Amino acid sequence: MLKGVLLVFEKLFKLKEHGTNEKTEILAGFTTFLAMAYILAVNPSILGNVMDANGVFLATALSSAIATFIMAFYANYPIALSAGMGLNAYFAFSVCLGDLAGEENAFRVALTAVLVEGIIFILMSFFKFREQIIVGIPNNLKYGITTGIGLFIAFIGLQGAGIAVTDSSTLVGLGDFNTPQVVLAIIGFLLIVILNKLNVKGAVLIGIIATWILGLLSEVVGWYIVDVDAGVYSLIPKFSWGISLKGLSATAFKFDFAWAGSHILSFISIVFSFLFVDLFDTVGTVIGVADKAGLLDEKGNLPKADRVFLADAVGTTVGACLGTSTVSSYVESSAGVVEGGRTGLTAFTTGILFMLSLFLSPIFLAIPSFATAPALIYVGMLMFPSVKKIDMEGDAADLASAFMAVIMMPLTYSIANGIMFGVITWVTVKLFTGKVKEINPIMWATYVIFILRMVALAKDFL
Repeated sequence: MLKGVLLVFEKLFKLKEHGTNEKTEILAGFTTFLAMAYILAVNPSILGNVMDANGVFLATALSSAIATFIMAFYANYPIALSAGMGLNAYFAFSVCLGDLAGEENAFRVALTAVLVEGIIFILMSFFKFREQIIVGIPNNLKYGITTGIGLFIAFIGLQGAGIAVTDSSTLVGLGDFNTPQVVLAIIGFLLIVILNKLNVKGAVLIGIIATWILGLLSEVVGWYIVDVDAGVYSLIPKFSWGISLKGLSATAFKFDFAWAGSHILSFISIVFSFLFVDLFDTVGTVIGVADKAGLLDEKGNLPKADRVFLADAVGTTVGACLGTSTVSSYVESSAGVVEGGRTGLTAFTTGILFMLSLFLSPIFLAIPSFATAPALIYVGMLMFPSVKKIDMEGDAADLASAFMAVIMMPLTYSIANGIMFGVITWVTVKLFTGKVKEINPIMWATYVIFILRMVALAKDFL
C-alpha cells in the first residue's frame, strides 16, 4: 500500500523531475505549517473584535486548507495560503471599526467586499493579468523584492520574539534579555544555523520544536511567567479531541449586498483597498518564494503563474464564504522551501495539517511566536543573498528601484508598499532620463495604479 501511495505522489507531483523526494517534501510541509500556524491564533484574535472568534478560527483553518490544496494539485508549487496578515487588521479596524463604524453587522459588508475582490481576481487570473505583472517587472526590481521580503520576514521574527520592540525615542529598540522569549529565540536561531551547517535534515523544524520545548521547561521552572492580561499565554497544550463546525453558522455566507448596492461608491473604495494590497502582496510573495526555490526560469519568470494566482483568488472567495478576511499566498512558505520543498506535495502536507488543526488546535496554538521566530529570521537570512544579483553598476533606475523595494518593505511593514515605491522609482527615473521606450505596458499600467494609490493615501491625510 505504501508503495502505491508513493507512486501516486510521484505521478501527481513529479518529485524526481524536481530533484526531491517524499520525505523532504513532507518535512518541508510540516516546517511551512509551523512557521505560519500562528495565523490560527492571530486571525481569530483580530477579527474577533468585529465577529465571532470561533467561527473565524474554523473559517481560517478550512479556507487555508482548501486554498493550499488547490495550489498543490493545480499549480504543483510549495506555496501555502491563509488569511493575510495586514489585510485582517484592515478588515477589522479600518473597515469595520473605521469606515463602517456605527453600521450594524459591519463585518457582513467587509465579507461582501472580500467576496467581490476574490471574484475579480478569478477573472484577472483567466486573463493572466498578475502573471503579466511578474513578466513585466525588471529583474533588478525582482531581486530587490526578494531581498526586501527576506528582511521583512526577519523583522517579523524579531518582533515575534521580542528582540525588536517599539521605542518611543527611536521607533525601534532592543528587547529585554531578561525574558525567556528573547533568549530562547536567539538560541533557536543559532541552533538552526549550526544544524544546517552540519547538514542535519529538518534543521528549521528541529529549531522550532526545540525552542518550544525549552519554553515549556522555562514555564515549568517559573522563568516563563504566564500573564494572560499581558498577552503571555501558557505553552502547555490543553488537549481537546472534539470538533464542531457549528461556529461557522455565525460567519459563513454572512453577506450584505443590500448595503453594497445602496452605498456603491463607498463599497467600491473598500473593494479597491482589499484588491490593491492583496494584488501586490501576492505578486511580491510569489516572486520571493519562487526565486528562493529556484522556480523562476532563465528570464526570471514563473511558469504556470496563472495557476498560482487562481489558487489565491479561489482561496479568497472560499474564505469570504466561510467567514474570514482575504486569503493570500504566505511568505512563510519560504521556511518549507529552505527545507527542500519544491513541489505541491509540500503544500499538500501543509493543507493536511490545517485540516488536522481543527482537531488538534491546542497543540498548534500552543507553539508561540518566539518559537517560530528563529525560523523566520533564518529564512530572512537565506533570502538576503539575492542582493548580490542586483546590478549595482547598471542603469540608475534599476538600482534605485531595487533599493527602494529593499528598504521600504521592512520599514513600512508592507510588501505592497515596497513594490509600490520600487515601481514608481523605476518608471519615474526612466521617464526623466530619456529612456521612455524601455518602459513596457505592464509597468506603465502598474505605475498608474500606484500613483492613484498614492493620491488616495494623500486624501486620507487631508
